[in-house]
Amino acid sequence: MYPAAFEYLRPRSIREAVELLLRHGEDAKLLAGGQSLVPMMKLRVARPKYLIDIHRIAGLNYVREEHGAICIGATTRHVQIEQSPLIRDKMSMLAQAAGEIGDAQVRNRGTIGGGLAEADPVGDYGPVALALDARMKCVRPSGVREIPASDFFTFAYTTALEPDEILMEIIFPLPPRGSAGVYHKLEKVAGDFAIAAAAVQLAVGRDGVCTSIAIGVSGGGPMPQKPAAVENLLRGKKIDRELTEEAGRLIQDDAEPIEDLRGSAAYKRKALSAVLRRALTESLRLTTNNL
Repeated sequence: MYPAAFEYLRPRSIREAVELLLRHGEDAKLLAGGQSLVPMMKLRVARPKYLIDIHRIAGLNYVREEHGAICIGATTRHVQIEQSPLIRDKMSMLAQAAGEIGDAQVRNRGTIGGGLAEADPVGDYGPVALALDARMKCVRPSGVREIPASDFFTFAYTTALEPDEILMEIIFPLPPRGSAGVYHKLEKVAGDFAIAAAAVQLAVGRDGVCTSIAIGVSGGGPMPQKPAAVENLLRGKKIDRELTEEAGRLIQDDAEPIEDLRGSAAYKRKALSAVLRRALTESLRLTTNNL
């Protein structure tokens, strides 16, 4: 199938891209990797009159460490994140999630900025961004602002980005020393979107007591979520099998999943409980080995 006719625009800078977005408003769409937008255009679900291509703008593709965080440019491709020695060494959960996205073609073309801005309720980056307390650095006509991941996702396929804003960088604060991160998802087939997923960043003391816990999940509602109740349950306690099971029951009781072709609401609640318990168990094993 072929998309409806559109005008292709290729700005040379992020500021020019913002100006084009401001000028054309709802008639314009940004193109980064195109792995979500292009299929929707072919199906004519999306019919932009103007396509603003930002993936060739210089200075938006990078992975670097600065000021106690790993900063990633919005047009950095999934495969670069998956293979980055810096990310694998200091934030392995993020590399793990990037390696779970789609197939080789999607990982080689898709971008982290596009994935986050698309805000698919079961996209792989959402839970990780929440668990790692990421911040989204956005540029707009009046300047630059940062949006915490906890405020970024507002509903299915909806974010806190204003119509004239462009996501330019994602900032991931380095996890606490000695902590371990794990991302697990349940999918129907390899490379599919998640039925349910959990990202856990955990640290424990030598006495086995949880000193730091951060969790992000998807599949329990219309957007990725940070389950504060589960984090509060685990923080400051010795995590054992009984407490892990209690965390699984709590996340299951609080979940309000959407029924679709991937499963019923009841099935998804059980799936979310299972992937959370698995991620907790694995992160506990890893962080204990680091002691």
